[in-house]
Amino acid sequence: MKKLLIFLAMIAMAVNLSAQEKIEIDLWKGKPIEKSKDKNDVATLYVYLPQAKRACGRAVVICPGGAYEALAMDHEGHDWAEFFTRQGIAVGVLKYRMPHGKKEVPISDAEQAMRVMRANAKHWHIDTNDVGIMGFSAGGHLASTIATHSKGDAAPNFQILFYPVITMDPEFTHKGSHDNLLGEKAKKKDELNYSNDIQVSRTTPRAFICLSDDDDCVVPANGVNYYFELYKHDVPATLMVYPDGNHGWGMKPSFAYHLEMLMNLKAWLGSF
Repeated sequence: MKKLLIFLAMIAMAVNLSAQEKIEIDLWKGKPIEKSKDKNDVATLYVYLPQAKRACGRAVVICPGGAYEALAMDHEGHDWAEFFTRQGIAVGVLKYRMPHGKKEVPISDAEQAMRVMRANAKHWHIDTNDVGIMGFSAGGHLASTIATHSKGDAAPNFQILFYPVITMDPEFTHKGSHDNLLGEKAKKKDELNYSNDIQVSRTTPRAFICLSDDDDCVVPANGVNYYFELYKHDVPATLMVYPDGNHGWGMKPSFAYHLEMLMNLKAWLGSF
C-alpha cells in the first residue's frame, strides 16, 4: 500500500509539472531599441504554456504593478500563471524596465512582449487575434497605454486592469507613478497623451476592470472614468467594484473577495 501511495503521488507530481511549461526570454537580447538609464535593468518575459491539448488559442501578457519604480512579480505576475493555463490560456509575465522619467522604456518592453507572443503563435498554439494584456496599478497604466496607443502586432485584442492608474492628471493620478514615468516636471502634453481615459476610441479593445471602493492609493475614479469612456465609445467593458480590500491584492487569497474575483474574471473570459 505504501508503495502504491508513493507511486500515485509521483504521478500526481508529474501531471502537475506537465500542466504548464515555463520559458524565460530576454526580450531584447541585449539590444533594446530604447536605452534605460539603468544598464543592469533587463526586460524579461516569462512564458507559461498550457498543455498543447488544452490550449484554447488565447494568450495574455501580464504587467505587474509597482509605481513604475519596482515590480510585484509574484502576486501580480507569476502567481496568475496557473489560473490562466488551467483554462488553456498561454501567459507571458513581463518584467519590464523602469522608466526613470523616460516613458518609452517600459512602453517599448510591453509592445515587444506582445510581438513575441504573436511571433511564436504557431509553436505555442496561440491565435494571433486573441492576445490580450493585463496590468495591475501602474502596470494597469502600462497595459491601458498599450490598449489605447499601440498598433499592429503590438496592439492587444482585450485588456484586463486591476485597480489601475489611468490618468496622468495631477489631481487624480498616483503621484509616484506619474513622477517615475513622466518626471516630476512633466510636460502638459505628455500628461494628456498618457491620460488613457481620454485616449479611448471605438477601436480600443474590450476590457475587464476591477478595483476596491476603499482604495486610498490609486483613486477609484481612475478605473471608473476609464470604464465610462469605454461605454461612451461603445467598447464592451465590465467594471467590478468590491466593497473593500484597498489596493494591491492581486492574487492574494487574503483578499476578502478573492474567489468572487476569480469567478468574475473567468466568466468574463468565457463571454467572448
